[in-house]
Parts: sequence; structure tokens; C-alpha cells
Amino acid sequence: MREGKFIDKHVERWKSYLEPTEDPDEQADRFIHVIDDLSYSKTFYPKSKTTHFMNAMAAQQFQNLYRHKKLDFSRLYTFWKYELPLLVAKYHTIYLFTFCFFLFFVVMGMVANQVDPEFVRSILGDGYVDMTEENIQKGDPFGVYKEQNEFGMFVNIAAHNIQVSLMVFATGMIACLGTLYMLFENGIMLGSFQHMFFAKGLGWQSVLVIWIHGTLEISSIVLAGTAGIILGNSFLFPGTFTRLESLRNSAKDAVKILVGLIPFFILAAFFEGFVTRHTEMPIWLSATILLLSAAFMIWYFIFYPLVLKRNGLLLQTQTRK
Repeated sequence: MREGKFIDKHVERWKSYLEPTEDPDEQADRFIHVIDDLSYSKTFYPKSKTTHFMNAMAAQQFQNLYRHKKLDFSRLYTFWKYELPLLVAKYHTIYLFTFCFFLFFVVMGMVANQVDPEFVRSILGDGYVDMTEENIQKGDPFGVYKEQNEFGMFVNIAAHNIQVSLMVFATGMIACLGTLYMLFENGIMLGSFQHMFFAKGLGWQSVLVIWIHGTLEISSIVLAGTAGIILGNSFLFPGTFTRLESLRNSAKDAVKILVGLIPFFILAAFFEGFVTRHTEMPIWLSATILLLSAAFMIWYFIFYPLVLKRNGLLLQTQTRK
């Protein structure tokens, strides 16, 4: 479909969404439709103003969906202690698939860069690679993390990570293909980027620096991919429901997972803005931050949900629904 026809087809509905509504069902429907339109636009018109407009509208609808909810600390406690880990447990199979899919392309990115050392330039661009090589020659290979002031870097990285997670999630509407493509793209990028340092004898040093923030950031992107595939699966395999009913039911779970990831993206951005830049920190301190981050993600999203599930809380939660 030509972009002009796409706009003409949906512009009246988009205009109607500019009018506020207090109906939670209407807010949820608007969010689902906007995410669907954003996914289509991102796929066929990735660089157009339409995609930028849809991205802004998706953010607005997301805010409308949650900003009017009262801050109930007991509800937040229940969400973090039970609801989010139980949701992840419900979709552990999809999470495992998403993780393996992403890891496969990380390895492919490393192999590709091993075969062709110039491969990383086609992924990260000549400017970034040249800058990194200059920093290596200066004896400060990770100087890129020191170029911006701490707070500015923190804010920019947090906003970028949340935007990436939203896109990974939203593109799942296109029969999961958009989410899978973004996981493939990010996996190849990560693999080639990491191998670039190993090829220059800086591999383990790069792990101790980059993965201070990367552990939380990459894990959360994979989980956002899981949420995107949940959306796509609900549309492809609706079961006994209509496709719209199936999509609405699964969208609630997927959005909760996405919302639950926001603090992890913010914490990852904090580490990248305020901690990663201290490349001179002792190895034991860097390793401790990295290992504690990894241990927490593994515990909270894998083992703890399994414990809750084993105790029967998953069945109780589904029964209450």
C-alpha cells in the first residue's frame, strides 16, 4: 500500500484519538490499533514522517493508558512480587525461544566478523568503528562512554532503550516478523561489536566494562521481544477466540511485561551514564556489578517464577482472571 493511501485510510481514526477518553476499554483499544498501525508503518515506511508521527502517538496512548491510575503501593507490591514473575512464567517457553533466537544471531555476528573483519563496519558504520580504533590507539578503548556528561547520557540512553523496547514489542503485531527481525538485527550488531574488541585483544576487558550496563539492557530487550511474540502469536493462533479477542487478551499480558521492564531499562541507563565510564575501576568491582546484575535477572525472571508456579500461585492467578 502506498503511504498516501495508508494515511488516507486511517487519518480520521487518528484524529479521533486526539480527543481524550476516560473509558479504560476505549483506551486499550486505541493503544492496540495505534501499535498495529505503527508496526505497519515501521515495516513499509521506516524513515518517513508518518512513522515518526505514529511513534509519538503510540507513546501518547501508552501514557493515557496508565497516567490516570492511582498510585497504590500495595498494588505495586503485588505486581512486582507476584504478577510480573507469574506472567513471565506463563510465557517461559516463548522467552526461551526468544533468548535462543537472539543468542544464535549474536554468535552469527561474531562468526561473520571473524570471517570478514570489515563486517562490523557494515553494521555499526565507519564513523563509529574509526572512533573506536582511535580511542584504542589513545589507550582509552571505551572512551565513547565518557564523551557526554553523566546525567545527559543517562537520560538519552534511558529514552533510547525504552523506545527500542517499544519498537521490538510493537512490531510483533506483524505476525511476529517485525520482532524477529529486530532481534536478528540487534543480535548481529551485538555479536559483531563484541568480536571487534576480542579481535584486538580487548575481549575480556570489554566484557568487564560494557556488560556492567549490558547485562540488564540486553536481557530486557530480549524480554521485550518475548512480549512482541506474545502479541504476534495471539493473532496467528487465536484458538477458540476471534483474532481481535485473542489479541486484546494477550495484549494485556504483553503490555504488563513491557511496563515491568521500564525500571530495568532505567537502571541499565544509570549504569551506562554514571558507572561504565569509570573504566579504571578495579576488576573485582566491575565483575561484582556484572555478576550481581546477571544473578538477579536469572533469579527474578527464571527461578523465582518457577518457584511461584510450583507453589500453585500461577493456577490461582489464572483462576481469578
